[in-house]
Amino acid sequence: MVSQQLKREIVIEAPPEIVWDAVTEPEQMALWFGDAVDFDLHPGGTGTMTWQPGGRATEELAEPITIPLQIEEIDPPRLFSFRWTHPADSEATPANSLLVEFALVPEGDATRLSVTESGFAEIERDTEAEVDGHEEGWKVHLDSLRQYAESQPAQR
Repeated sequence: MVSQQLKREIVIEAPPEIVWDAVTEPEQMALWFGDAVDFDLHPGGTGTMTWQPGGRATEELAEPITIPLQIEEIDPPRLFSFRWTHPADSEATPANSLLVEFALVPEGDATRLSVTESGFAEIERDTEAEVDGHEEGWKVHLDSLRQYAESQPAQR
C-alpha cells in the first residue's frame, strides 16, 4: 500500500524570515534544492524545478529532469505550498500532482520547519518508487536547507 503522505520536521537555527526566503525565493531554492528553480510567487503561479546530472539530485541522473510546479498557498512567513510532478502540459490537480507544504513556526531565535508532501494515494500513477525516492530526497534536501539557512546573515 502506498503511503498517503511524507512528513519531516527540523529545527533551523535561523529566524523565520531567513527560512521563509530560503523556501520561497527561486534563487535561494536553487542553492539547496534543485539546480535551477523558476516560478511566479503568487497563488496559481507556475514554474519549474530542474535537476542536472552531477547536481543536487539524490540519485544518479543520465539527463536533466525538469518538474513543473504550481503555487497553491502563501501566508508569509508561516505557510508556503505548491503542487508538483503533474504533466507539464496540464494544470496541477489532486489527481495528477503531489502537494508540498512548508510550515514555519518561530522557536526562540530558531524556526521549526515542517514539510509535508501528500497526495501519493490519489494520483493516477504507480507511486511506490516515487514515495521511496522522495522520502530519501527530503532528508538530503532539508539537511542542505538547514546548512544554507544557518549560514545566512540575520536580517535587521
